Amino acid sequence: MRVTIDESRCQGHGRCYSIAPGLFESDDLGNGVVLGDGIVASDQERHAHLAVANCPEGAVRIEGA
Repeated sequence: MRVTIDESRCQGHGRCYSIAPGLFESDDLGNGVVLGDGIVASDQERHAHLAVANCPEGAVRIEGA
């Protein structure tokens, strides 16, 4: 499982990095950025799904779930 952010959709609400700081961080403009290669450890899967569910623009996605 891997998380991604569609940069063209992200509006910088910050929910992804607030919910899952082990998977996301903010850039200089406050937009979400995936940490590392986006691979989600098993103990972070719940946080990844919460980040997807709470992104108002649908910019956060999970691949290979």
